[in-house]
Amino acid sequence: MELKLELIPVPVADIDRAKAFYTEQVGFRLDHDVRPSATVRVVQLTPPGSACAIVLGEGMAGIMMPAGSLRGLHLVVADIAQARAELAGRGVAMGAIQDMGGIKYAGFSDPDGNTWTLQEIPGRQ
Repeated sequence: MELKLELIPVPVADIDRAKAFYTEQVGFRLDHDVRPSATVRVVQLTPPGSACAIVLGEGMAGIMMPAGSLRGLHLVVADIAQARAELAGRGVAMGAIQDMGGIKYAGFSDPDGNTWTLQEIPGRQ
């Protein structure tokens, strides 16, 4: 059996603001922004190099969570100093790099307060 994690709902209060943050500042690719009905909107975004996307949704009761309630999503990078500098250069407020016994971390939040962590694992590309 294979289990592929391919889509993670991210709860936001303002889809357009979040879409701009993730595409313009963090560099996610916009996969689609659709309105299948007058009350439903689905925005899917994928981090560069990832097979797993996020979804910002409106009118989808099955994935509703309080805006900003998601914590600690990890984005694995080859060079955390370079990735941190690039995001900071795009206006993302980045935390300091922390070395936790060889595995390095640096965090940031989206405009709603959902938290993300960059993670560098030695020897993993």
